[in-house]
Amino acid sequence: MQGIPQEERLSYVFTHDWHHYIIVFVRDKAPKLIAILIIVFVLLRVLKFFVTRLQKRADQQVANFHRAAQLRTMASILRATSLGVIGFLAFLQVLTIFNIPYEPLLASAGILGVGIGLGAQSIFKDMLNGIFILLEDQYNVGEVITIAGLKGTVEELSLRSTRLRDGDGTLYVIPNSQIATVANQSRDFSVAQLSVSVDASANPDGVMKILKDLAEAVRNDSAFRDIVISDPDVLGVNEIRGREVIYPINIRVRANQRDGVLRELRRRIILAFEKEGIPLGISSNMLIMQKSDPTAPPAASTVAS
Repeated sequence: MQGIPQEERLSYVFTHDWHHYIIVFVRDKAPKLIAILIIVFVLLRVLKFFVTRLQKRADQQVANFHRAAQLRTMASILRATSLGVIGFLAFLQVLTIFNIPYEPLLASAGILGVGIGLGAQSIFKDMLNGIFILLEDQYNVGEVITIAGLKGTVEELSLRSTRLRDGDGTLYVIPNSQIATVANQSRDFSVAQLSVSVDASANPDGVMKILKDLAEAVRNDSAFRDIVISDPDVLGVNEIRGREVIYPINIRVRANQRDGVLRELRRRIILAFEKEGIPLGISSNMLIMQKSDPTAPPAASTVAS
């Protein structure tokens, strides 16, 4: 083929030797690729098995909410970290099969990483703070917390960021480096606090007795017996604002279980006060507005603040 032009020579090689390259690929490289895919598939199934087991164990921890949150956090971290490691190792093996040296790529990536690291110190801060969050067990997946001025339920926790879902469904992604203070509402217990406003004409002793009886009735109700963990505490007259008297009630409940108890207690207070003829308090601002309006009807004795 000495006298054949180079273009014709390349065309001849392509048309006559392509089947040779296909045979070499099928014989030497394809089995290795298939083996890598099978290994990756098996590893992913094993990972899914352990993550599923952790999530099932978390669902079984009905009485221990904190332990359930820890298991969900472990499942989230295990899934994210393992997927990254498996993907990286599989990529290196594919490069080896196609005889692509990955050492220069790793060296280039290392040099590039030094340059990027100078301008991406926040990423290191995110990961460092994420490690301390996990080591100190500050919060876990499923717990209600307030961080960076935002409150919600932790949906996902990684070394890089924390994902919060608030009450209206909004998802917040917060870098861990921005978390300076953590307010965890799901640890150990919560305190259901209710300040009842009553008109000053009502007998304080009678009001406190009714409030104590209502709080005890809620505590002994079968729907809340396993939620309330201590006897309710009616602290007495806490504040006087003109004709308005404030009676605070504190009930210690299981973590993140306040809302249901408070709703039932409010309902029973309204019914009991209506039955006993006890007027709810009227704030001083409302009294001033009523006195300044000559056309306003006389103030009712059962207006809630």
